[in-house]
Amino acid sequence: MSTPKTISAVDRTFTILNALSSVSGINLEDLAKKTKLAKPTVYRFLQTLKELGYVKRDEGDRWYLTLKLFSLGARALDHIDLPSVSRPVAERLSVDLGETVHMGVLDEQDAIYILKIESRYTIRMYSRLGKRIPLYCTAIGKTLLAYMDEREQKEHLSRLALVPFTPNTIKNRAKLEMELLEIRMHGIATDREEHEEGITCLAAPIFNYSGQVVAAISVSWPKFRFNEDKRDSYIERIKEAAREISAILGWEAQNHIPVPGKGNR
Repeated sequence: MSTPKTISAVDRTFTILNALSSVSGINLEDLAKKTKLAKPTVYRFLQTLKELGYVKRDEGDRWYLTLKLFSLGARALDHIDLPSVSRPVAERLSVDLGETVHMGVLDEQDAIYILKIESRYTIRMYSRLGKRIPLYCTAIGKTLLAYMDEREQKEHLSRLALVPFTPNTIKNRAKLEMELLEIRMHGIATDREEHEEGITCLAAPIFNYSGQVVAAISVSWPKFRFNEDKRDSYIERIKEAAREISAILGWEAQNHIPVPGKGNR
């Protein structure tokens, strides 16, 4: 019988904390309206949170959050192992789509694989953890390049030599820049046999708590297994996995809507 009450108390606590996080300060009456909780209930929870150091009350009878929650979250981030927390999500994605899943991060002028889940098929994409891949002709690389801030992106583009790996590799810088804008607009990057002939990939960005893209997750298909009619469903499933991992890192989608061409600042 005690479990529902405990869950209810936790739910109310976080309802109040979430409401406080969206304002610089708020009085008790407005907070009760915002949370749709009774004033005595809100006041009781606020007193407990105040004693614990998570909220404060100013002389104008307005309540606001302290930085204790930020400190708590910052300490937790120090212990997050991105490949480990992402693996269950990546495994489900691989099972759902049946193909190889990679996660990559930026490493100087390249991207590098930090996670790989093998395809269930015997014909697979050759890759390995720690493998370096170009930014301009891979789905993961283009994602990381697209979401750089404007200055960083310009620096990377100025140093890139668009060496062709296949006949499909982008060789024109202006065309690459246009594609990067499209990636930011749609939230998905495509490798159209640009790095390896016969292999196509789709990738989506992974955001951290501040809205910065820290990694990208991709699915790779041998061209003969890629069903163009299912492209939209592939994209949505990959984006869903990326959102799930981003949420683990503290990202809230409604608070960080990327603006095409502006970069993360």
